Amino acid sequence: MASLAKRIVDNPKHFILLVLTAPFIYGLIIPAVLADACTTLYQAICFPVYGIPKIKRRDYIVIDRHKLKHLNWAQKLNCVYCGYVNGVNAYCAEIAARTEWYWCPVKHGKNPPAPHAHYDRFIGYDDAADFPQKLRVMRQKCRACETGCDAAQKD
Repeated sequence: MASLAKRIVDNPKHFILLVLTAPFIYGLIIPAVLADACTTLYQAICFPVYGIPKIKRRDYIVIDRHKLKHLNWAQKLNCVYCGYVNGVNAYCAEIAARTEWYWCPVKHGKNPPAPHAHYDRFIGYDDAADFPQKLRVMRQKCRACETGCDAAQKD
């Protein structure tokens, strides 16, 4: 692999762009840590009150690529960063999905581009017949769903 000095000399514009964009990339660690902490606290307080099973953080935040011997130190650092930030995003998204499933399990009038795994179970947008009963059933299903509950359990 070429040395850093050689890569800078060969492509100085690319190096300058890397230096200029790095604070924007790595600066997102602050909101990621805040989201992680706030979402974990939210789940710890609210999920037990409503009987929603807690999401296991360790199932979503996977940091292991830094152990690969073929990566240099910078690549390993990037892999730790990406594993954490993407894991936090997935963890927060699952907590949000379970919250939506419990409180508002109604499909949107316009299909979202990337619905979460529980969305297909939701009550139809215009399905007003027996809504209170359907909502009770949806909440029971949400309470029964443990980590690993996926779209295959639809009914």
